[in-house]
Amino acid sequence: MASLAQNKLCIILNPAAKGDQARRTLDQMVKLVPEAKIFLTERVGHGEVLAKEAAEQGYRTIIAAGGDGTVNEVLNGLDPAKCTLGVLPVGTMNVLALELGIPSSLDKALEIIRSGKRKRLDLGMANGRRFIQLAGVGLDAETVRRTHPDAKRAWGPWSYLLTAAQLMVAPAPVLRVEVEGQKEIKGAMVLIGNGRHYGGPFQFFPKADMADGLLDVCVFPKSGPLDLLWYLQAVLLGGPDSLPEVTYLQVASLKVQAEEKVALEVDGEYCGETPVEFRVVPKGLEVVVP
Repeated sequence: MASLAQNKLCIILNPAAKGDQARRTLDQMVKLVPEAKIFLTERVGHGEVLAKEAAEQGYRTIIAAGGDGTVNEVLNGLDPAKCTLGVLPVGTMNVLALELGIPSSLDKALEIIRSGKRKRLDLGMANGRRFIQLAGVGLDAETVRRTHPDAKRAWGPWSYLLTAAQLMVAPAPVLRVEVEGQKEIKGAMVLIGNGRHYGGPFQFFPKADMADGLLDVCVFPKSGPLDLLWYLQAVLLGGPDSLPEVTYLQVASLKVQAEEKVALEVDGEYCGETPVEFRVVPKGLEVVVP
C-alpha cells in the first residue's frame, strides 16, 4: 500500500473554506488532477486526522486545500520527517501562499504542485503545536478565538476586524516575554513570525527568513485602537522595528507568560492559552514551492 501511495498526490480539502464555491473547487480539482486522492474535512480538526491517516497509508506529498487554518491542521497531522506539504490557497486567509508566492488561481497553483520543486523550511512550535507562518499571544489570538466561523464565511477577513474593534476597548493583558540571556520584556501583544507576512499583505517581520533557524518576534507595549493604527502605519512605511517602543527580536526560542490566562493562536487558529513556550526546528519541514 505504502509503495503505491508514495508517488501519488493526496489533497485534503476544506469544503467550507469558501462557502458555495467549495463544490466548484472540488469539481475543478477532480478535472485538473484526476490522479489525486481527495479527502474532504467534515469538522474543525478533521484535517489533522486525515493528514495523519494519509501519511500512515504511505502518501508522501500531502496538499492542504483551504486557508491557513486548513494548512495548520494538515501540518500537525503529517509526519515532517517523511512527508512534503503542499498548499492550494482556497480559503478565507491564505498568508502562507502569499509568503511562498503561490498564486490564487487554482490551475496555476496546481501547476506548481505538479512541478515538484521543494524546499526545506523552518518549523515553529508553540507548546508542542506546529506552525509554519505565524503565531500570536494577546489581542490577535483573542480575536481569532471570538470570531465565529459563520462570520468568517460571510465577511471573510473583515470578520476579524469587526471582532478586534469590539475587543480593543477591553483592558490589555500584561505579557512577560522571556528570552534566555536577555532582560524580561513586557507588552500587551506578542506576534511571532516564521515568514515576513501577517494578516495578509502586511510585512510585520521584514527581516524574517523561513530557513534561517530563527523566529522573528514583535512585542507591542499597547493594544488600544489608536496604538494599533500607529503600529500599522509604521509597518506600512518601514516595518514595526522603526518604532522605538516596539521590541523586535530574532531568537530560536522564547517564553510568554501572564498573570491571567491569555489566548494563543498559531497560523490564525486558536490553540490554547499562556504560558507558552515557542521554539524553532531548523529546516524541519519540506514544502512544495514555485
